[in-house]
Amino acid sequence: MVGRRADGVIAVRVTAAPADGKANAAVIKALADALGTRPSGVTLVSGQTGRDKRVQVDSLTATELAVALERLKLIGE
Repeated sequence: MVGRRADGVIAVRVTAAPADGKANAAVIKALADALGTRPSGVTLVSGQTGRDKRVQVDSLTATELAVALERLKLIGE
């Protein structure tokens, strides 16, 4: 599940276990799918071992990314 909170944070929920990088890989794939891009265009920049993560999306322009983020379902309201 990928959604956008009112405060602008993107929430991603995966079922993969946080072992051997499986959860991180699942987060990258889920985020890439939700944004309409390929997983190789999404890089985990920080948060490899924590719940909060920072990613970089190189496969979309700033405008494309903004449009894709706006399309995400608003959650938590």
